[in-house]
Amino acid sequence: MASISNSLSLKHGLSLWCPQSASVNRIHHQIPSRSFRRSFAAASYANENREFVIVGGGNAAGYAARTFVEHGMANGKLCIVTKEEHAPYERPALTKAYLFPTDKKPARLPGFHTCVGSGGERQTPEWYNEQGIEMLYKDPVTGIDVEKQTLTTNAGKLLKYGSLIVATGCTASRFPDKIGGNLPGVHYIRDVADADLLISSLEKAQKVVVVGGGYIGMEVAAAAVGWKLDTTIIFPENHLLQRLFTPSLAEKYEKLYQENGVKFLKGASIKNLEAGPDGCVAAVRLENGSTIEADTIVIGIGARPAVSPFEAMVGLNKQVGGIQVDGQFRTSVPGIFAIGDVAAFPLKMYDRIARVEHVDHARRSAQHCVNALLSAKTHTYDYLPYFYSRVFEYEGSPRKVWWQFFGDNVGEIVEIGNFDPKIATFWIDSGKLKGILLESGSPEKVVLKVDLHDDKAKQKAMKIVSSFSGVESISIGMERKLTVIGDVDPVVVVSKLRKLWHTEIVTIGPAKEPEKKKKEPKEDDEEKQIAYKPCMTKYYYMHSDEENPNACVIC
Repeated sequence: MASISNSLSLKHGLSLWCPQSASVNRIHHQIPSRSFRRSFAAASYANENREFVIVGGGNAAGYAARTFVEHGMANGKLCIVTKEEHAPYERPALTKAYLFPTDKKPARLPGFHTCVGSGGERQTPEWYNEQGIEMLYKDPVTGIDVEKQTLTTNAGKLLKYGSLIVATGCTASRFPDKIGGNLPGVHYIRDVADADLLISSLEKAQKVVVVGGGYIGMEVAAAAVGWKLDTTIIFPENHLLQRLFTPSLAEKYEKLYQENGVKFLKGASIKNLEAGPDGCVAAVRLENGSTIEADTIVIGIGARPAVSPFEAMVGLNKQVGGIQVDGQFRTSVPGIFAIGDVAAFPLKMYDRIARVEHVDHARRSAQHCVNALLSAKTHTYDYLPYFYSRVFEYEGSPRKVWWQFFGDNVGEIVEIGNFDPKIATFWIDSGKLKGILLESGSPEKVVLKVDLHDDKAKQKAMKIVSSFSGVESISIGMERKLTVIGDVDPVVVVSKLRKLWHTEIVTIGPAKEPEKKKKEPKEDDEEKQIAYKPCMTKYYYMHSDEENPNACVIC
């Protein structure tokens, strides 16, 4: 994905679909009073906790639950109803460490329940019980009555709510039955049960085909390599992760996969999946008539927002899919909110509507929504798009990969590094740093310069960088300019500091010997800074923006 101007759709599990909008329509209504209390006949409803109900059991639900607890509004008031049999967990693990071979320390529950993905407490089923949160498992919601404020489940239970948060996430896009989409040996991954079925196939597999060259496809293929299986990736695009990677980036990643034995069929169209004599999948037939043998096939061709129980009652965004919400994640129906993958929300920094399928947004949207609901905060959700992936992380792998992307991939592309061990790609548009992709590699001495816009950010930044191992020096110069030098991984630094508001990375690059250093240009006015990157040959202007101070923020 070299450049996208009006829309960004990172398929295969990584999606940011943002049709440009000159103005964002806000949805105004009153939030139901928090004075709602259980005044219903006990026998009428299946849930005891009726003030707040969350539908869905994924990442967003788990982080929303934590925020309710932080406000002291969970005990006896919050109910979560989910189709899964597990408490909310960090779903990204399913296509990463969960798929490792059994001799390479695979991840298993309860090890990755929310909120361990962001350093929080592990919320096991016991945690929900201790917090007084009612959990209703394995019973998805199938209907809603807005006037009566009730939900109906698949088992016929009737649930009551005062405020409702929809966190149903997405369902995997599937191949139709008529072309073999449900043959034994064909897999889709959205939950632990799906991942368990795939592992049972990998244990017996010899030839694996992964359909889709995106985020999910790359992770599953890397995991299959750990099982030492014959692995092929098939996709219709010209290169891997075409909606994010530049051709140059994709070439480097494809070479890495090929060095690990993965084969590619690019620009290919699939006609159907074929069964063998035992009725299980045996091959992939392409439109050109050729076939690729496979006893295990994993489909990673994207996902669809799970909105069916609610689409007739709440407003859907036809362009991006999902439930239309405002900057506090309120729908057009009073008392109903939507968060995570299912929410079509105003992406403030780009002034357009977006729907983001990634764990970072699921976490942050959940926290913002609950904070707005419980504290009457009115500030609009201000999100910096962020995606990441980790592959080849299993024990014994010669090259572990962790890339992170921040912002938007529009404008001029500047690439530094040689992918051995790390690489960085910058997108710069009209003098502004719009996006950055960082590949981890191994730590080396770097110089990181950060502008801290206030004392609060200064204190937090100092605390964060002081915790890094390998730091040689930390200094704060004039006007709160922080400089860090040491054997640190810049990806780790960026991922930590990006959580601070009003913080800008203005320089990040390899350290050089003092006699070889170039002088950084001086600021010529208060509104304009020049960011010098020692590993580049150009200077890039990073303008401040009073209306959106995060326009150029990478951290």
